[in-house]
Amino acid sequence: VAEPGEEPGPDAEVGVGESDAEQPDTEDSEAEEPAWWEDERMPWSGEPTKADIGCWIAITAVGIFALVMLPLRPVLLGYTPYVLVGLTGSRTGMVTIGALGATGDPWWPLGLLIGIISIVKFDLIYFWAGKLWGRGLLEVFAGRSPRARRNAERAERWALKYASPAVAVTYLPIPIPAAVIYATVAMAGMSWRKFIIVNLICATILQTGWLTLGWALGAPAVRVVDIYADYSMYVSLAILVGMIVVYVWKSRTKDPEPTPKTDA
Repeated sequence: VAEPGEEPGPDAEVGVGESDAEQPDTEDSEAEEPAWWEDERMPWSGEPTKADIGCWIAITAVGIFALVMLPLRPVLLGYTPYVLVGLTGSRTGMVTIGALGATGDPWWPLGLLIGIISIVKFDLIYFWAGKLWGRGLLEVFAGRSPRARRNAERAERWALKYASPAVAVTYLPIPIPAAVIYATVAMAGMSWRKFIIVNLICATILQTGWLTLGWALGAPAVRVVDIYADYSMYVSLAILVGMIVVYVWKSRTKDPEPTPKTDA
């Protein structure tokens, strides 16, 4: 150690330990990557609960199920409308069951029952999601599409104003974001009991109407379905090919991420 007034020698140690201690740890200073559940596309705020994860898995499963069933519908209709109605609540399947009942099929009451239950089964998931996340789910449905956002907001306003009639409208054969309606009425405070009762009443009226239409058509409708069954496999293949083509086309025409501007 140099005496007072003397210059330190070249071999003198100059606070090595202190300088090292003052150096920040570069690894600790780096920003941590956000957890998967912090993605802005998720409907919840904060860390999700078991209910959040379970509901999200259910919604994802419904989407996958819908895609799988799309090319299978023609085959199932030609094979047996009861299976199609049991899986999807198909309106076409209900018409076919009504036509079969008019020609002597004794199982049409069972077809009506499973048709009513089947058409409401997934509605409960979206109602549950509305209870859990409120507007967070609506943001997910709207996505980044301005058109989808306008439709979702319009459906939300209508559901908040009319509640039960809004649920009934989702059963009409018109394009309407039913999931948004169910989530909105849940967010607005509709009880599970009321939602289930309104849903079942609407489903019963709708499915009975389609079955009655098939009953009125009778044997001619059955003959049409029999002819359709002979070509149902080709229809399913065409739908499957169309799905693949649309997916490939969208993936190739997807807009690239904008390049940030830099000052010259």
